[in-house]
Amino acid sequence: MTKHRTGTREEWLAARVELLAAEKEHTRRSDELARRRQELPWVRIDKPYRFQTDQGSASLADLFRGRSQLLVYHFMFGPDFKAGCPSCSAIADGFDGIAVHLANHDVMLWAVSRAPFEKLQTYERRMGWSFPWASSFGSDFNEDFGVVHTEAELRSGVVDYNFRSAKWPPRPPGEESPGQTAFAASVGTDWATFTRERPGMSAFALEDDIVYHAYSSYSRGLDGLWGMYQWLDRAPRGRNETGSGPWWRRHDEYRG
Repeated sequence: MTKHRTGTREEWLAARVELLAAEKEHTRRSDELARRRQELPWVRIDKPYRFQTDQGSASLADLFRGRSQLLVYHFMFGPDFKAGCPSCSAIADGFDGIAVHLANHDVMLWAVSRAPFEKLQTYERRMGWSFPWASSFGSDFNEDFGVVHTEAELRSGVVDYNFRSAKWPPRPPGEESPGQTAFAASVGTDWATFTRERPGMSAFALEDDIVYHAYSSYSRGLDGLWGMYQWLDRAPRGRNETGSGPWWRRHDEYRG
């Protein structure tokens, strides 16, 4: 017997109509936030970043591939990793389906990671992906866009992420939760090495051969890009997360 509240169809409909009003307000608020994102001032980028791609060495402007807009997902795959972050991998599972639509709407979508390009290619084959993925190995790109903690930051005991500063490490070494330890082990590192990398996304515009930074988002600001979460938020039990650590896996690691 279910412990969840039950009711008649009429009671459900009344509650659903009330919820619909809140959902519509949320949609209008989301539209307003999108407008405000697009109104942010653009910042000209003059630094000559270089990336390794399937077509060889490329500049940031080259990543646009003839489009005027570029979206970059900062995929957590550090030079010492043996596999990509499981969370980033779950998000990236949705890229192949939408990349073609974005490209035909004047927007290029790329993942960018610090690992050497050969590591990315090996993992990409394992995952069965085909979206564009570039290596920023040896570049300041990840550092400049706030998705890697530098040695200087770590030594200082204060790191910057998601537009604010935080104490480092968040908990003493050796006191990580079993879930955190397992997550780090899944990419072949310890927790300290794993968390030097951070997830995020950045948007860029190209006009008159000049690249501009338009927007970046981090942490839970990426929830809207995670297709799995959007569906689970509409499932009867929601995300159904537990306190024992992340429940998701890479798509080739589930059983049954």
